[in-house]
Amino acid sequence: MTEPMTEQSATPKSVAIFVDVQNIYYTCRQGFNRSFDYNTFWAYAASEHQIITANAYAIDSGNEKQRQFQNILRAIGFQVKLKPYIQRKDGSAKGDWDVGITIDALELGSKADKVILLSGDGDFDLLATKLRTKYQCEVEVLGVEQLTANSLLMACDKFTPIDEQFLL
Repeated sequence: MTEPMTEQSATPKSVAIFVDVQNIYYTCRQGFNRSFDYNTFWAYAASEHQIITANAYAIDSGNEKQRQFQNILRAIGFQVKLKPYIQRKDGSAKGDWDVGITIDALELGSKADKVILLSGDGDFDLLATKLRTKYQCEVEVLGVEQLTANSLLMACDKFTPIDEQFLL
């Protein structure tokens, strides 16, 4: 016997997804020495939500392997946003999407029932708090648990640890 469909199951929550690609890459490497499985994540997000936007923020270093990866993300359904890789005179590098992710999440995420943020960066705790308090938007964070800032853990509604199910 099947359960009758409830209004909640008939109308999935709309979700906006924002991926800090560099953070996910480096924390999965550091935490597990493995890569994140974006296909599995997409299936996870789409199983209970209507995805209204999915942005992946990356640095463009001109590397062919990175271009192939970015094309895979596009084929999955992500809009890939790129910033150029900047090498400073002192040898350090710059390539940070925190402000871009925040602006897009406030503009697009505020139109969704839920935001899923893939990052462990504590700089996003203010964003999570703003989305929850000003826009009454549920915020879920996916990150490598031991490398996710406590302030971000405290600011979100739900934390989903990246573990075996999300790794290649």
